[in-house]
Amino acid sequence: MPALGFGAGTFGGKGPLFSAWGNTDVEQAKRLIDICLDAGVNLFDSADVYSDGASEAILGAAILGAAIKGRRDRVIVSTKLSLRSGEDANDVGSSRHHLIRATERALKRLGTDYIDVLQLHHFDAMTPVEDVMSALDDLVRAGKVRYLGASNFSGWQLMKSQSVAERYGYARFVANQTYYSLVGRDYEWELMPLGQDQGLGALVWSPLGWGRLTGKIRRGQPLPAGSRLHETEGFAPPVPNERLYRVLDVLFEIADEVGKSVPQVAINWLLRRPTVSSVLMGARDETQLRQNLGAVGWRLDESQVARLDAASAVTPPYPYYPYWNGQFTERNPPLV
Repeated sequence: MPALGFGAGTFGGKGPLFSAWGNTDVEQAKRLIDICLDAGVNLFDSADVYSDGASEAILGAAILGAAIKGRRDRVIVSTKLSLRSGEDANDVGSSRHHLIRATERALKRLGTDYIDVLQLHHFDAMTPVEDVMSALDDLVRAGKVRYLGASNFSGWQLMKSQSVAERYGYARFVANQTYYSLVGRDYEWELMPLGQDQGLGALVWSPLGWGRLTGKIRRGQPLPAGSRLHETEGFAPPVPNERLYRVLDVLFEIADEVGKSVPQVAINWLLRRPTVSSVLMGARDETQLRQNLGAVGWRLDESQVARLDAASAVTPPYPYYPYWNGQFTERNPPLV
């Protein structure tokens, strides 16, 4: 798995949320994919709900027309399903009916006969976990899917799914696509230790905190007119302003020290974290993509990491706070 992956949520530009992310067409996507491949980035992630399927369709067309034409096995194609993707009663969830039909539709849009990593976009509490994991296992055994993952699951939902898969000999989840950033460290409280225990690699989405860590926001300055937060902040997890500015102050200091941009420092910090397998970067154009690619090939030193840790730290809620503050501390710490 490459350290960086490319998130194709910017492809298509359909709907209020995704039009704010970007509206990359096939020709533009081909150029971005070629740049990724030249840089050694071969993981491309989408979802059936991104721009009503247009993201998958553009990604598939761009891959077939990019520098890798005829070399499908060199590319890792990742997509997600189970969120509502139509008006029909069965166009949502993780029932056997929906999983099989949604996978077939995704394969058609992507223009491929297999998906490298298929992820459930959310947990379906209305379908027994045994049915879900059985259907996913059938897709793996049929050769339509190579590996399985989950996204936006809680710890108990992931662990129950893994337990069912182990009990019946089904394919298990190997990836957890999760939100994680310097202004969103909830992943560390439960999902990170679970990942360590279960061998689940984290595929990080929104590493720049929904656009808060792009370097366009600074203490004492209004939100720039071009920031996508104007359209997307209502969808994003809230971050108190003082905490955001505390993180940004340190990010700007360290960016000056290492001669890198704020986004590059934020992503480099993530790549140092336990269980993180790949960070999915988004880019609306070539300039943004090349900027994000500069997050690899160098390392923050330990003192810089410690400063970022301290600036972004929050006290976890019970029952996590006695046991966790960015790393495991004592085996049996006292409860308070």
